[in-house]
Amino acid sequence: MSNPFDEVSGHFVVLMNKEGQYSLWPAWIDIPAGWNVQYGEDSKINCLEYINTHWKDLAPRHLQKVKEISYEN
Repeated sequence: MSNPFDEVSGHFVVLMNKEGQYSLWPAWIDIPAGWNVQYGEDSKINCLEYINTHWKDLAPRHLQKVKEISYEN
């Protein structure tokens, strides 16, 4: 079996967890616990474009808050 994440012509969804982190996910695979669909079902390229447009800070939310506090001081 080939890696489903390597499939160029497959259908994907964009997931996000409570920390605001995104994941590209094959649409036909069950969504893991703790993740919610944010976009899709769509082509891989459109899902990656969505992620690139919306995911501005790669740090998890709890670390973003720490960064905000340290910048204020």
